[in-house]
Amino acid sequence: MLYALEAAGHSPAQVIYDYWREMPGDAEGRAYADRLLQGAASGLEQLDARIRSASTNWRLERMTRIDRNVLRLGVWELLNEHDVPRAVIIDEAVELAKRYGSGDSSAFVNGVLDRIAEDAGRRDETV
Repeated sequence: MLYALEAAGHSPAQVIYDYWREMPGDAEGRAYADRLLQGAASGLEQLDARIRSASTNWRLERMTRIDRNVLRLGVWELLNEHDVPRAVIIDEAVELAKRYGSGDSSAFVNGVLDRIAEDAGRRDETV
C-alpha cells in the first residue's frame, strides 16, 4: 500500500480502500496493515530523515521505490511498535526486500534498519 501511495499520489484512505477492494487478504492483519500505512504516511519526513542519516552513500531518491518503502515501514515500526521485537521487525523487512526487491535489497535494508534501531535505542531482546 505504501508503494501505491507513493506511485499514485492518492490519500492514505483512498489507497487503503482500493487495496482491500482488490486484495481482500487476511482480515486479522488488516487493522495492523492499515495502521502501518497511516503511520508511515503521516510521518514520511521524519522517516526519510532517519533513513538518510543511516544510509551512507545512498541518497533516498536513488533507492528503488521498493527499498525506500520497505525501509519506511521498518523504521516506523521500530519507532512506534515497541511491543514487536526489533529482530522481528528487521526480519520481516528483510523478507519483503528479498521477495520484492533486487538481489542486494535484503542486505541493504538489514544494514540500514539495524543502524536505525541502534540509534533509536532498540536493543535485541533477551529471553
